[in-house]
Amino acid sequence: MARVELKDVVKRFGSTQVVHGIDLFIEDNEFIVLVGPSGCGKSTVLRMIAGLESISGGEISIDGKQVNEVPPKDRNVAMVFQNYALYPHMTVFNNMAFSLKMAKESQTEINRKVEHAAEILELTDYLHRKPSELSGGQRQRVAMGRAIVRKPVVFLFDEPLSNLDAQLRTQMRMELKKLHLRMQTTTIYVTHDQVEAMTLADKIVILKDGYIQQVGTPIEVFEQPANRFVAGFIGNPPTNIISGKFQGEDGHITVVMNELSLPVPSPPQCQNGQKVLVGIRPDSIKAGHGMTILPDDWKMEVEVIVSEILGGQSLLEFSVGGITLIAELEGRIPAKPGMMMTLGFDLDRLLFFDSETQLAIY
Repeated sequence: MARVELKDVVKRFGSTQVVHGIDLFIEDNEFIVLVGPSGCGKSTVLRMIAGLESISGGEISIDGKQVNEVPPKDRNVAMVFQNYALYPHMTVFNNMAFSLKMAKESQTEINRKVEHAAEILELTDYLHRKPSELSGGQRQRVAMGRAIVRKPVVFLFDEPLSNLDAQLRTQMRMELKKLHLRMQTTTIYVTHDQVEAMTLADKIVILKDGYIQQVGTPIEVFEQPANRFVAGFIGNPPTNIISGKFQGEDGHITVVMNELSLPVPSPPQCQNGQKVLVGIRPDSIKAGHGMTILPDDWKMEVEVIVSEILGGQSLLEFSVGGITLIAELEGRIPAKPGMMMTLGFDLDRLLFFDSETQLAIY
């Protein structure tokens, strides 16, 4: 097991800097997910930890040892790639055993390790097959098995589920979580899918343009985003962001957005007339029984634009006070375009961001 530490790590490709002096500390056995949009630098960070990319500045340490100049094979890490990277002419057994054979381990030890990994991943019945005879999920499990047999101190995953269909991704997420609980190995996982990040991570590292925006537990980054970008990126559907301004003083504050004025139960540090960006989480908007515990002045009439029923939840786009919002409501809401209905707003969960810096105001 190992801690991983990045200190002021920089990466340049020629004159273009893609990672800007990031600092990150990963504890033993933690499951850390690096998440962000395409081009944010998350895969580059992972490849620098693996040693597949050199660093342009800073320091990377694994288990207290600086590894800046240590070749990948000597870092005792194992990487699972998006495209599986299996040898098509080899059986599952030989794909999983390949690194052990290169290390000149005994056949007895190779058999033991491969069979143990195959049992963990439910691949025992497939050891004689070629990759072409497997499903996408089975191929990804073989790639994970190849990593497991090496008993690395760190697992590195680079968008391993992106080639799978939605149902299989859900299944494999659960398999990955169970695997981590069983193996208790430090894991660094890269994805652009914030659902994977929220469900898998002990901590999430959110990146944008090569800078870390926030590090925290899934609940922390969801409920207390550090800036507008995090608020908009984490959550599906994304947070409603509306321009507004504070009015009032001495603790009696409202926030005005176009024609909509909402009381602010726990006002942040603000000034009368201060321009802000207001974040309203779709799940903080309530209908039916969900709004019975809300004060009456937190409820209002809205006009439905469109409604989508998604199993046990409904997405509702609606208009109120000259602005358009999206709500994620519990239950099946049979709303039709143009109809009026009452919704409640959990105003204790309003988010506020400085209109210039876009940093959170608390």
